[in-house]
Amino acid sequence: MTSLQHLLEEVRNLKPIPAVANQLLEVVDNPDSSMEDIANVIQYDPVMTANILRTCNSAYFGLKHPAESITDAVNLLGTDQVIELVLLKSGAGTFSGRQEGYGLEEGEMWRYAVSSAVIAKQIAIRMKLENKNTIFTAALVKDIGKIILEKYVARGGRKIQDLVKKENLSFREAEKKALGIDHAELGAMIAKMWKFSPKMVKIIRHHHLADETMIKDKEVAVVYLADCITMMIGVGVGSDGLSYRFRDETIRELGLTADDVSLIIADFADNMQEIENLLRIV
Repeated sequence: MTSLQHLLEEVRNLKPIPAVANQLLEVVDNPDSSMEDIANVIQYDPVMTANILRTCNSAYFGLKHPAESITDAVNLLGTDQVIELVLLKSGAGTFSGRQEGYGLEEGEMWRYAVSSAVIAKQIAIRMKLENKNTIFTAALVKDIGKIILEKYVARGGRKIQDLVKKENLSFREAEKKALGIDHAELGAMIAKMWKFSPKMVKIIRHHHLADETMIKDKEVAVVYLADCITMMIGVGVGSDGLSYRFRDETIRELGLTADDVSLIIADFADNMQEIENLLRIV
């Protein structure tokens, strides 16, 4: 069993996602917020402002006139694009490393996180959910617990795989049994320590639907389905990727059909080059 106190000490040493990401989501969740409100949050973070302007003015976006302020960036690219860039910039450093315990080489976890976030947002848009940016962010950072837990998973890898095979447990269940905690639980603890909103903490905690009643929560169910689809299409599949349970009733609970899922996968495939470009410039 892994010492919870030891894990929490490691969490305190983990470089947090910039506060601007949280502040931005608070503004975005407010229906009365404006483009100016969004720009105001970002412009008081000098590092983030510089990063966004550099990215915005890169050849990828091909703007005729360079953005000279965050307000320019919002006006030229649109609110959603700037929000996504901020969130991607916020998570890139944390998720880009190698995750040996989960069988992921450098950059694979980040590709998986971004792909899952893009698919989650596609589902949210298809369902006409208002808080698509919160859903995007939750899907992006849902596996933050793996950053800390991966070394313990690496040490207990054989035991975890034996539990999966011999006791027919999911990887998360085997992780919990072997280590005393799973990456979703630890991720929720990290999110709480970083002062993420209660909604974000809940989505991260339940993104594998360990508590089956959470399937009724649309935000949790969307992130869960996006996670499953990302694994189904083979993006970032490591040692745990094929060892989770898929609850097909999730599709029905969300009012979607198998054809909807097929279209989501097709749209994602069409946008894959755009995602790869984003990964490069971020």
